[in-house]
Amino acid sequence: MPATMLRGKSLSLAQALLIVAPAFIVFGYNQSGLGPLATLQSWVHMFPEIDTINTEGATQAKNSTSKGAVIASFQLGALVGALSCTALGDRLGRRKTIFLGAILTIIGQVLQTSSYSLAQFVVGRVILGLGVGQLSVAVPVWQSECTSAKHRGQHVIVEGICICLGYALCNWIDFGLSKVDGTLQWRLPLVVSLFFSLILTCSVFFLPESPRWLVSVGRTEEATHSLAAYRGLPNDDPGVRIEISGIETSLEVTVDSAKLSDIFNFKKRDDERLLYRFCLCVCLQFFQQMCGGNLISTYASTIFEENLHMDSDLARILSSCAMTWKFLCSFVAFFAIDRLGRRKIFMISGTGMCVCMVVLSITNSFGMNHKASIVSAVFIFLFNSFYPIGFLGGNFLYCTEVAPMRLRVAMSAISTANHWLWNFVVVMITPVALDTIGYRYYIVYAVISACIPFAVFFFYPETMNRNLEAINHVFQDAESPWHIVSMARHLPQGEAAEVDAWARSEEKRAIEQEEHA
Repeated sequence: MPATMLRGKSLSLAQALLIVAPAFIVFGYNQSGLGPLATLQSWVHMFPEIDTINTEGATQAKNSTSKGAVIASFQLGALVGALSCTALGDRLGRRKTIFLGAILTIIGQVLQTSSYSLAQFVVGRVILGLGVGQLSVAVPVWQSECTSAKHRGQHVIVEGICICLGYALCNWIDFGLSKVDGTLQWRLPLVVSLFFSLILTCSVFFLPESPRWLVSVGRTEEATHSLAAYRGLPNDDPGVRIEISGIETSLEVTVDSAKLSDIFNFKKRDDERLLYRFCLCVCLQFFQQMCGGNLISTYASTIFEENLHMDSDLARILSSCAMTWKFLCSFVAFFAIDRLGRRKIFMISGTGMCVCMVVLSITNSFGMNHKASIVSAVFIFLFNSFYPIGFLGGNFLYCTEVAPMRLRVAMSAISTANHWLWNFVVVMITPVALDTIGYRYYIVYAVISACIPFAVFFFYPETMNRNLEAINHVFQDAESPWHIVSMARHLPQGEAAEVDAWARSEEKRAIEQEEHA
């Protein structure tokens, strides 16, 4: 359906179903994809270099390292893909960047599925990661820039729900096809996500471009049409004109701080507190990975089978159920993100994950103990209750909210690349860590999760229901970084925020014009 025939809620729904859902199902499906497959005999016979099932001793240790590297090659590709958005995101626009990412995922999946050598498989996995990395930056930015302050949280949190859906689909499909003969056991599961990449490729240009990006490249008339379509209002509606004017004014005010290098320019006065904002984004993405979420998502079946000593079928079923439970719990964030706010869900999530990791470290210390294994399984499910509340979508959303418009893509790209870096670390070291330090490995994640509520309470301002331009003014106008959190509490919310942001921008522009005069 042409974009001009979709407006308001229908357009937002189309964006969610045709862009967000396929992009982040591909994200979750391929991030979780190799964990369950790596224990299949047809897999290890095709790639004996990463066989940890039929080997022991030094050979198993070597293969564990190789296995981690092969699985983590996806994360390395995603890291590079995310970083590439610093150069491509604002040059190509949101839609073209997403299209490029989708094409790369198609190429990667074809190479991966048709592999008969480990080298080809790794190349395909890296290219697939490149595409997913670009999608993980461009889609949240596009969505946050098109959504009103009131509904931005719910709209972007759909990304986390779709990641969880990708996890669940992957585990159930892997389990269902594990009874198929030969290499189809793992080739068929790998090719499934190609369907979602094709949907993304075919639909991306049927939706309007981001109005904020259109303003930044001087296409104001197109931006007005785009914003009016997303809001479901006439092009000449006063609210649309006010928001477009606020975006233009915000761009003019920040024109001198448009370069990425300004974040690290310590000789220049940082009036917009770019470094502070950058650190918020980077630390949040670090927490998202190093709280243990990816450990459970990627290696749940391995933990159930090799560490909790369950048989293969039971381990696969429990892993699939854990990912399905995670998907269901992700809806809690959908309803809480714009009611409780970003800060509360991050703190609740971090506290819950810390408790779960402490219990997992205790129960795993008992070794082959049936009752302890049952408790471990329960707390893996409980961990999957807390993790999606704050850190499956909320982290991507927050990074797009606190970044200034001219650096939104760049900051989101670098912070998301940091997400993929730690994702790579977790995936790479987990097979070795579980074989060597065992239960102590969970203590690391417990300590990091414990830091989340304290960091959020003291340093992360609330962004719920605030206009993106109004959030920008909080960082500019606060007396010191210590006042940012308290100042954000008093920001106008909802529709009042749109008018307030425009008025403040107009006032600041008038003052600057008087100073130059």
